[in-house]
Amino acid sequence: MRLLILSFYYQPDLCAGSFRTTALVNALTPILGDRDKLDIITTMPNRYHSFSAEAGPIEHNGVVTVRRICLPFHKSGMLDQAKAFLRYALEVQNLTKGHHYDLVFATSSRLLTASLGAAISKKTQAPLILDIRDLFHDTMSALLNFPLRMLLPVVRLLEKMTFRSAAHINIVSKGFRRDMNLIAPLVPLSFFTNGIDSEFLVPDFTNQHSIGSKIRVCYAGNIGQGQGLEGIIPGLAKMMGDHYEFHIIGDGGTRVHLEHKIKALSLGDKVIFHNPVNRSELIEHYRNSDILFLHLNDCDAFKKVLPSKIFEYAATGKPILAGVSGESRRFLEENVPGAYCFEP
Repeated sequence: MRLLILSFYYQPDLCAGSFRTTALVNALTPILGDRDKLDIITTMPNRYHSFSAEAGPIEHNGVVTVRRICLPFHKSGMLDQAKAFLRYALEVQNLTKGHHYDLVFATSSRLLTASLGAAISKKTQAPLILDIRDLFHDTMSALLNFPLRMLLPVVRLLEKMTFRSAAHINIVSKGFRRDMNLIAPLVPLSFFTNGIDSEFLVPDFTNQHSIGSKIRVCYAGNIGQGQGLEGIIPGLAKMMGDHYEFHIIGDGGTRVHLEHKIKALSLGDKVIFHNPVNRSELIEHYRNSDILFLHLNDCDAFKKVLPSKIFEYAATGKPILAGVSGESRRFLEENVPGAYCFEP
């Protein structure tokens, strides 16, 4: 049997799509036979321009072959991302030309990765399984401004065609279920959330907080429009005074905007920025923190999502301060002791 996995991100890249796909491959590999083949087509590490990791263009590990496509340099802008994906799509088409697959799997918060999987599935006449981590049309409706909003009907049509071509769809949040039943009512649906990777199950996250030292609040993850940190961190840091210290770990399209606000308010000694770090360093940041912070912008699209960061934070046993609503808030309040939620 020959399987194909399409994932724009894969280890050692730092993002939920990379971690989730890597975990899937690690679970699949032991149950594959000597005559089976698992092909993964991904990209060279590129999630954040401020983080680099070594990875070869081709990697063989038993029956698993990873092919990484080199992308043009890009940041988080829409045009840059479009150019990067176009390169990925063209290379995937070339690498799969003339090959037969028994199954095509695509993981997607970006609709186009799922649509690319649908195209390869149709070309090779192989069943398609989709792992949907985001509803792209919803997210773009919340983030796009005119004139790009004029593309939304095209996005909706592409989303419908893609989802309806699948033999099976998995969703990571129950908040997506209603939309899926409307978009692709005949496609079998399953629900597997993100989880807690083994790296976060072993460490002792207890820190020795000395009396009189500052309370350390930590945010780790993407810094973009979806998180809206620039709308809350500056005011929160100013309001909390000198007893609190905020550590922001990550990168993204609005980090510069956030940094400018912090500088304008002379909060540089209270809000400290760190570039994206690998997981061993991240664990140290969590261990040294007193509170873990999470925030999603206030829009309907984000009421349906269930961020993988929730599971990672929960594994530490630290208090979680979360500005979330909808499915994320319901999940935290029902499942995570020590999670304190407020309206975004």
